[in-house]
Amino acid sequence: MQSPVGDLVIVASDQTLRAVLWGDEDKEWRRVAIDRLAVTWESSPAVEQTVVQLTEYFNGERQNFDLPLEPIGTEFQSMVWNSLTQITYGSTLSYSEQALALGRESAVRAVASANGRNPISIVVPCHRVVSASGGLGGFAGGLDAKRWLLNHEQDAH
Repeated sequence: MQSPVGDLVIVASDQTLRAVLWGDEDKEWRRVAIDRLAVTWESSPAVEQTVVQLTEYFNGERQNFDLPLEPIGTEFQSMVWNSLTQITYGSTLSYSEQALALGRESAVRAVASANGRNPISIVVPCHRVVSASGGLGGFAGGLDAKRWLLNHEQDAH
């Protein structure tokens, strides 16, 4: 899918979204997770639904996604990724605030690492987590894409 922040690759089963990856992304761990799936280069109802909702998001017509998600990760990663979906559109949270909200105050680095391994970019909004110092932190799609997404949400908010 082409988007204002670059090409996105949507990985899904017939019914669930598994990943929204950056088109130029070449991280070994992401490929390994996807390679475990039966992947075909065909559309599915989940892919079509994801394209519609991402298009609405980029057009400023959608603030919350309503997609069946099935990311592949550890129990801890899944807990962290689920907490990302609770961050309100147009707002941000620091990694330390996210760790505190999860009851894992001393696990800031582990929480940040789990955010970095979020396979469902944009839909599971890890771009809304920033450094306590106010810096952007990291982002799989690059800092320009993170800045664009945050500005997009602020402008529409």
